[in-house]
Amino acid sequence: MPRSTPKIAPRVVSRVERKTVPKVAPEIAKKIRAIAMDVDGVLTNGGVWWGPNGEEWKRFHFADIMGLSLARKSGLVIALVSGENSPLVDRLSSKLGISDVHKDCKDKASALRAFSEKHGLRLQEICFIGDDVNDLPALSIVGLSACPADARPAIREHCQVVTKLAGGNGAVREVVDMLLGSAKMAVKAVR
Repeated sequence: MPRSTPKIAPRVVSRVERKTVPKVAPEIAKKIRAIAMDVDGVLTNGGVWWGPNGEEWKRFHFADIMGLSLARKSGLVIALVSGENSPLVDRLSSKLGISDVHKDCKDKASALRAFSEKHGLRLQEICFIGDDVNDLPALSIVGLSACPADARPAIREHCQVVTKLAGGNGAVREVVDMLLGSAKMAVKAVR
């Protein structure tokens, strides 16, 4: 008796998986003049280590750090909007020369409005990267909403761009590369 080949069910691709390719319409990307982002879960993996004496440690990815540097050099304005009041955010912003820092922020949409007014930007010219429900009001008012691959499901469903990489593992760099549009623009930003 011949053996039958087992039938393999076709793989079902969810809506979230289809959205993981970080692409956005060129007419939207061209309008973006600033990137604002949450810190924990976007620039970090969302974890925190506490030392025995109360020290707090977080891990940042150098791909994201380089991405922010390239973004600044290309002329994009950068802002950090964190719900936490961590001194590590100050250290990161100092290292990267980011002066727009909103810590202990409970109303991120208001922080974005203030940021846009300070820099003479329209909200439609801002890309916001967030990962959790407290970022939703900010994601809802900007021209381009983005999140890491491991963002909460409700956030992934809402965002125009879902990166392939997780928060703290190069997700911000993906968004920057997408906005810069090509390796040529990134190289120009380095020069």
